[in-house]
Amino acid sequence: MSDLLRKGSEWLEQMRKTHCSSPVTYNQDGDVRTVYATWGKKDYEIVSESGLTVGSHVMDFLISAADLGFEPEPGDRIEADGVSYEVLPLGEDINGWRWSDPYRKTYRIHTRHVNG
Repeated sequence: MSDLLRKGSEWLEQMRKTHCSSPVTYNQDGDVRTVYATWGKKDYEIVSESGLTVGSHVMDFLISAADLGFEPEPGDRIEADGVSYEVLPLGEDINGWRWSDPYRKTYRIHTRHVNG
């Protein structure tokens, strides 16, 4: 019997790339690639030692692992719509990304705005 959940996840990934993404430029140490990404946003709060709570958000990009071809690393750059973003470690995601799906097909990459 086939794995219906895996097939459904693969179908959803294809639909995301086809209908919910746009081209971005990904740069890792001079290895520049154009890939399709879906934009997202993650809100977070940090509590300082003095008890002050500071909130902000980071831009996330969902990118197919197969399309990117390597693991994202902190400091990598994503150029999207004339704006540059830098891969940013966030909380437990010390490498600046996590898997977006249980089958490890899509990266959810955390970034911060750096210019533009």
